Amino acid sequence: MAGHSHWAGIKHKKGKADKQRSKIFSKISKEITVAAKLGDKDPAMNPRLRSAIQAARSANMPKDNIERAIDKSSVNTGSNFENLRYEGFGPDKVAVIVEALTDNKNRTASNIRTIFQKAGGSLGTQGSASHNFSQMGVIKINRDEISEEKILELAIEAGADECITKDIFYEIQCPVSKIYNVKKNLENTISNFISTEIEWIPLINVKISSEQQEKLMEFFETLEDDDDVQNIYSNVEFKTS
Repeated sequence: MAGHSHWAGIKHKKGKADKQRSKIFSKISKEITVAAKLGDKDPAMNPRLRSAIQAARSANMPKDNIERAIDKSSVNTGSNFENLRYEGFGPDKVAVIVEALTDNKNRTASNIRTIFQKAGGSLGTQGSASHNFSQMGVIKINRDEISEEKILELAIEAGADECITKDIFYEIQCPVSKIYNVKKNLENTISNFISTEIEWIPLINVKISSEQQEKLMEFFETLEDDDDVQNIYSNVEFKTS
């Protein structure tokens, strides 16, 4: 597959590093709290929590923040977070999937709908945009961790479908149902992972002009500024150079 345009792939190119870091820490902390609340507080026994903690370490989140997020899962019994998915079309009719983690779905739905409308887009029903994507397990590993030849060999042995070499990381793709088994096999050799996620990968990438790209990046940044938004996917092939 051609490099898919998950927004995370280019957002680091924009400035505002401190603000972004704060947002990233906030979103990862929420995921750690929910993962610890729904499963075992021991990362070795809870794949979702283990993956969230690995993502936190990749983002250089302090150990105290990670421990605080786990502790919060015991204290914060009053808040019930839900994983929600919103689908629609952004500027220039680009297909967009937004994943949110929220304790108030009415607030989140209203905020996301407003952001879409202000950008000239519209929210649709479930399935309206996702038919343009395939849901896959995606594991990312920094290229400094291992050689390309070795990671290809490990990915095949672990049961992955694909291993794609990007600028600074390897992206291993597998069926959603196999993601934690593949990850477990890789952990025998690799200890540091950038992320382990279920991602929406576009079936066909759409090319746009530089002017359209600027407009879309502003739209995605506004979406990402919403505290409830965890991930954003689109079928646009962003130019990163």
